[in-house]
Amino acid sequence: MKISDFQTKDVINIVDGKRLGQISDLELDLRQGRIDAIVVPSYSKFLGLFGGGADLIIPWRNIVKIGSDVVLVKMEELKTLQDEKDAAAYAERQERERRNYKDL
Repeated sequence: MKISDFQTKDVINIVDGKRLGQISDLELDLRQGRIDAIVVPSYSKFLGLFGGGADLIIPWRNIVKIGSDVVLVKMEELKTLQDEKDAAAYAERQERERRNYKDL
């Protein structure tokens, strides 16, 4: 399955039935060769252009089922990137992983 296949699927939390959005990114463990988490952008951003929202980080272990149209997740509490410091650390880690991937 390609990441573009994931990005067309809605993410639904089976705990409360809420639609969380669509997958925008994946957190990868390049050394282990696996997906650690999926990233779903917050809808409090205007067309994804202006800040104020926090991305939802959903660990891979919380995915219940991947269907043809939806990804079902079980999230009692949603882990979010609450402040700019966490968001900057996340972006830095993603960039470091991209550089490491290129070095492989």
